[in-house]
Amino acid sequence: MIERSRKHTGSTEQNLSGSPAPIQVNDNSSNHHLKVQKIDNYSLDISKEDFMVTKSQKSNSLLNTNLNSDYDGLIPKTINTATFPVRSFDSDPPKVLVVDDHTASRMTAVALLSLEGYTVIEAESGYIAVEMVKQQQPDLVLLDVMMPGMDGFEVCQLIKQEENTRLIPVIFITALNDRRSRIQGIEVGADDFLSKPFDRVELVARVKSLVRQKRLNEDLDHAEQALFSIARAVESRDPNTGDHCERLAKIGQIFGEYLNLPRCQIRDLGWGGYLHDIGKVGIPDAVLLKQGELTPEDWEIMKQHVMIGEKICQPLRSMQGVIPIIRHHHERWDGSGYPDGLKGNEIPYIAQVFQIIDIYDALTSERPYKKAFTPEEALCIMLDETDSGWRNPELMQQFAEFILSCESH
Repeated sequence: MIERSRKHTGSTEQNLSGSPAPIQVNDNSSNHHLKVQKIDNYSLDISKEDFMVTKSQKSNSLLNTNLNSDYDGLIPKTINTATFPVRSFDSDPPKVLVVDDHTASRMTAVALLSLEGYTVIEAESGYIAVEMVKQQQPDLVLLDVMMPGMDGFEVCQLIKQEENTRLIPVIFITALNDRRSRIQGIEVGADDFLSKPFDRVELVARVKSLVRQKRLNEDLDHAEQALFSIARAVESRDPNTGDHCERLAKIGQIFGEYLNLPRCQIRDLGWGGYLHDIGKVGIPDAVLLKQGELTPEDWEIMKQHVMIGEKICQPLRSMQGVIPIIRHHHERWDGSGYPDGLKGNEIPYIAQVFQIIDIYDALTSERPYKKAFTPEEALCIMLDETDSGWRNPELMQQFAEFILSCESH
């Protein structure tokens, strides 16, 4: 989200509530070529004509927020959908699904686990098991590998692919001891293995351990969901931003893929779309929603949101990749940003990538104090800022090419 500034400077960091003078994008016929050459003699060599996109091209833009990206699964579904009901393990005994096409083997496992106080449900085929997992949400699946029709590998893979079932631990019970089968099981997401005939003590110990681990994972998952809920609440405090976070998450996924970033960093970009301004929960409304220019004192308070956000997310290990985005998305390439005044590649690369996406979305979205700029106008403004030393020139070049490629499809 673009910050307010105390006065209009022609930059993208505009006052979110005031009415600064509009940014002018000049296109003099005598200057049809933009050329930025500031950092280490690196040159952005992009013509303004390259930015001109026809109306028919825009309608097919790959940046349409309705796009179903291959990386949608990296963003918790609880952001966009109702949270799945959470059962209390303290009040209800853990539920175990035993899946085996051999009745005798299945009944043995059922009897042993029932004696230990577990609620046990059964399935005699892979197809039935998949449906029961969706409907019953067991706490653990004890799964035979060799079954007719849908085997255990396929069942496990389907369980681990679904957002609402991915945390359910799966133990393979099989007569197979060969290395290849175990490797295949690990690849589809198996959590543990037991060989037939299984030892009662070992079975109970492994089930107990994995159920305990599932509880811890769910606690972590719920903590993450709470953070995303807080972030959405922060966004709703300022109705002028619309679906800014949603758009950032989408564009972050697509641009991250364009840059061939690792899957974990693409996930961090998506999460950063929602969490980058979570620290504004600690900024008073009198400052955050102030009409008009911020005073120097107000501005210092506003700057604190990046540190507040970092402290909120710091305790969660799963958020460690997002924290550089939260803290550093207002740094500048020339060292004039905040909070740490980092310069050049001292700024974490993932924060540099996110900052460009954040600025582009703010420019191309309508706000009370400005119109929505076209993609070509936004890129011109961002190139001017790169010329001033605010952005990574090489990354800005890649982003411009990315936008042009999206708008041409």
